[in-house]
Amino acid sequence: MAEAIAFDLAVDLITKLSSFTLSQIGLWWNVKDDLDDLKSTVSTIKAVLLDAEERSVTSHLVKDWLEKLRDVLYDADDLLDDFSTEALRKDLLGGNKLTKEVRLFFSSSNQFAYGLKMGRKMKAIKARLSSIGSEARVFNLVERDRPMETSFMTKKRQLTHSFKEKIIGRDDDKAALLKLVLEFESEETVYIIPIVGFGGLGKTALAQFVYNDEMVKNHFELIMWVCVSDIFDVKIIVENIIKSATGQAPYQNLEMDQLQKQLREKIGGKKYLLVLDDIWNEEWEKWVSLKELLVGEARGSRIIVTTRSSKVAKITSKCQPYVLKGLSDNDAWFLFKEIAFEQRSADSTDLGFLEIGKLILKRCCGVPLVIRTIASTLSFKETKNEWLSFKDNELARISQNEGEILPTLKLSYDHLSSHLKHCFAYCRLYPKDHKIDIRTLVQFWIAQGFVKQLNPSQSLEEIGFRYFKDLVERSFFQEVEGDLMEEMRCKMHDLMHDLAESVAGMESSIIDSNKIASDVGEKCRHISINPSLIPLFKGKKLRTLLRSPYIETPNLSEETWDFIIANCRCLRVLELNVLNFKTISPSIYKLKHLRYLDLSWNSNIKILPKSICKIQNLLALKLDGCYELQELPKKIEKLVNLTHLPCCSCFGLTHMPRGIGKLTSLETLSLFVVDKDGSHGGADLSELRLINNLRGELRIDNLGFVKNAKEKFMAANLKEKQHLRSLVLLWSDSNDDDEKSLEDLQPHPNLKELSIGGWRVMPSSSNFKHLPSFAQLPCLKELSIADCTEVEYMDDNSPKGSQGEPQSFFPSLKHLWLYNCRNMKSWWRRTKPIDDDSNKDDTTVMGTTTMAFPCLSSLFIQDCPLTSMPLYPSLDDNLQLRNTSSRPLKRTMKMNTTSTTPSSLTSSLPLSKLKIFYVDNIEGLDTHMADECLQHLTGLKTLEIRDCKEVDLESLQWEPIKNLSELLIGNIPQLVSLPRGLQHLVQLKTLKIRECNGLRSLFPVFQHLTFLEKFEVSNCKELELSAAGIQIFQDHTSLCSLSLENIPKCRHLPEWLQHLTNLQQLYLIDLPNLTSLPDEMRCLTNLESLYIERVSQLEARCRKDMADWHTIAHIPNIIINGLYQVGPFLLFIYFDNLIFF
Repeated sequence: MAEAIAFDLAVDLITKLSSFTLSQIGLWWNVKDDLDDLKSTVSTIKAVLLDAEERSVTSHLVKDWLEKLRDVLYDADDLLDDFSTEALRKDLLGGNKLTKEVRLFFSSSNQFAYGLKMGRKMKAIKARLSSIGSEARVFNLVERDRPMETSFMTKKRQLTHSFKEKIIGRDDDKAALLKLVLEFESEETVYIIPIVGFGGLGKTALAQFVYNDEMVKNHFELIMWVCVSDIFDVKIIVENIIKSATGQAPYQNLEMDQLQKQLREKIGGKKYLLVLDDIWNEEWEKWVSLKELLVGEARGSRIIVTTRSSKVAKITSKCQPYVLKGLSDNDAWFLFKEIAFEQRSADSTDLGFLEIGKLILKRCCGVPLVIRTIASTLSFKETKNEWLSFKDNELARISQNEGEILPTLKLSYDHLSSHLKHCFAYCRLYPKDHKIDIRTLVQFWIAQGFVKQLNPSQSLEEIGFRYFKDLVERSFFQEVEGDLMEEMRCKMHDLMHDLAESVAGMESSIIDSNKIASDVGEKCRHISINPSLIPLFKGKKLRTLLRSPYIETPNLSEETWDFIIANCRCLRVLELNVLNFKTISPSIYKLKHLRYLDLSWNSNIKILPKSICKIQNLLALKLDGCYELQELPKKIEKLVNLTHLPCCSCFGLTHMPRGIGKLTSLETLSLFVVDKDGSHGGADLSELRLINNLRGELRIDNLGFVKNAKEKFMAANLKEKQHLRSLVLLWSDSNDDDEKSLEDLQPHPNLKELSIGGWRVMPSSSNFKHLPSFAQLPCLKELSIADCTEVEYMDDNSPKGSQGEPQSFFPSLKHLWLYNCRNMKSWWRRTKPIDDDSNKDDTTVMGTTTMAFPCLSSLFIQDCPLTSMPLYPSLDDNLQLRNTSSRPLKRTMKMNTTSTTPSSLTSSLPLSKLKIFYVDNIEGLDTHMADECLQHLTGLKTLEIRDCKEVDLESLQWEPIKNLSELLIGNIPQLVSLPRGLQHLVQLKTLKIRECNGLRSLFPVFQHLTFLEKFEVSNCKELELSAAGIQIFQDHTSLCSLSLENIPKCRHLPEWLQHLTNLQQLYLIDLPNLTSLPDEMRCLTNLESLYIERVSQLEARCRKDMADWHTIAHIPNIIINGLYQVGPFLLFIYFDNLIFF
């Protein structure tokens, strides 16, 4: 990549050398002639760089010459950045105008010395460039101009497709693989299916296709995905399997036997599907050591292995591998046309284009990755001559050996603009299969100067994100997830990662061993490194230092800090997050070229050094998760270029520093803390007035302590912050009598998420017992109101008041939370008390309450006595009602099923698409109403019903919710036995019963719940666990988790326990009368974990070699009161998550 970097560096240097700032500084330091000479020399060399770039492909001499040129251009860039930094520093100290500052330097002697020093460096660089320029004559390089690159902002081609990639031409492959996964009968308990094919054919895509199939998800109890890649480390693979199975990584530094026990606990006895993606290991012994941990589970389990190696396939499985071929000619042509002619449908019928396209396609060998990449490149070439040139000149030079994909992919890299080449090659710093945080990646690009601001109306981050989209369009990235840029992730295909590594060359390196740390030389400019290896690194011209992901380092020593500061003075990016250090070296200011500094999630940092404010080039200072940080630096306004200051979860901050309002370039300021009593001399809200480029989330704490609230609230100027996505307004307690109106904090209409917490009104005030109307915020998707205990109603207007037409009422709202607003009885202002007769309409509310949320998906109401509110028939995700009125629910269900709602014509029952429904202590909810609810909730998957004393569960008709998979019943005192209607719940997987003190028996209904996998019962004082006939439990082979807690009548475990042959986890908690364990425990051969907590009479009996040990000795994991039984040893663990210490 030296040639691309050299050209870009030359262009940047010429631009800087032409600037007025450097011209003035050159005059002052008496180096103007040197600067002019440097500009002339660089311009001369730049003229032949394009020819050198082309010839470097075949000439090692030219390639070496370009690498030497790149190094000196880097040094020249550092020198000019030094000049600019010095000028900025003097400008900040001497005034706002550079001309004034140039006249008022501190002392002529100091500046004379600085000028001499810079002059010597300048002359040295000029000499090196002159020597390199002389060498160029030997190669007879010719001058050539690069065609003007089209700005991506004015490019004709428009991005219309989503980031989701279509799988084309693999239907037969998917059907064949599904048959092997779902139908094939194997003698082995775990059947291993290798998928073999060279890189780029789509092995991973095909495996994902099968992995995400609904039939597969329903067929297996557990599905897991692990990318193995180059390094076959059994311990790491097991950790990743556990993480995939549970969604949570195991505790760090566990020994292999502890990990093995956790693995057995998670997958033991379950029919699972595991995908091991991209295996390269060809050593049989290593594979066997992993395989032994994975076999022996429920018959029918499957492992899919993807690999490029037929030898790997033979090692991993006895069966014939599934060999993936290239796409058929028809499928390949379909894929090629869809991408190459995406924006030019007219050309897709032009015979000239079609003929050339088919000839080019032949060279793609049916490989989907190559087809996508080449077609994407051609989609940006608009003439037949360009297509012909690509075919005859570039493609013709590539060999056609099967499996040699990289040279063909590099053609698409060669056709990238120089700035995109930089951006792509930089991704070499990520490990293979790493989920790349896109926003962070863009900020890295900006810090390195790769992002060019051609359009001042666009922020650098927006331009960088467009770069990312350009690379996605050309298939350099894949698996893009998320909608918002701050949440987006992506991956690189492993071949694309190989390409990035190839083009980056010695410029970038991942350092994860002592040897690599010692071998990497001076030419390396960007590294991702295990922090413990930093002192071994020899290079002194680093521009990027990232901490390697997945590597836990206990601490960053002062010696390492000193090493970085002494040896890495050219750094632009320094990432030192999650390293548990307490102090930051005050010498950090010496890293004056730094643009990006990540100190996040170092929870012990209390103070940042004052000197950090001398790093005036800093664009991003990341402090998220610095819990104990007490304050930001007082002179933070000196960081005049600061764009990002994320500080989420900085709970120790007491105030914001004065002057922060001068940082008008800020795009991220996640937290603003109002100084409670003014004792810290902190900034007030007026400092937010001019910070109007904020994006993402802004949280303002301690609003209740603002003095002169009306003036300060309006001075915050929230209505002008048009790019803000989320706003959180938190009041906290305050004793002052200053009235504080939310009207003065009105946000911009573009706001998408709004949270208000703890808002109080003064006892003497009668004007502010409602919230401002947010109903017409056109983009608002999420609204949360919490702890506003004085608020009596949401809106002072009637439904037909200022809110306008129904279609303008919360037109985009998807999620609504109302929590602990104990005086809020109505959404709108009432004219007289509401009649208690719930059968009558709420005519006492101004207007009518037939207003409905047009597109609400989730609603959470807790501790709010709302009897009148807009209705919610469109809910399709989650409805949680706790300590509130049933009246709005009743009215919603009574909506005319053929009436026109504000969103659309409703053709099904209200709430019929709801998936999750929680009800807890709902006023007015009786058996009749609950039964009516169930008739509507035909799509329900999860139901939780608590503290509903007027509901008789036995009288309910349960059949309409027959697809229910999880049910919790809590504090229903009249429940004596399980409702007979539960036998209709043939899909029920989880049943939890809590605080039902009237419950006496689980039978006879329990015998019908044969699909149950998890059963918990707790705090049921009258429950008898024994049954008259133990045969009723012989069908419960699917039950794998049983929890019994606080059941006083449980004097011994019931005999039917022995029939739960697939039971894997058994919890015995707070059973005061349980005295021993039965011999039948030995029948539970699949039991992986036994938890005993607060069962005093069992504690001693279940120790090793004690009375009951013989009944449980076969169980791998035995935990008694948080103590893990391992032979004679006891290990303390965190009970819930099995975290070892």
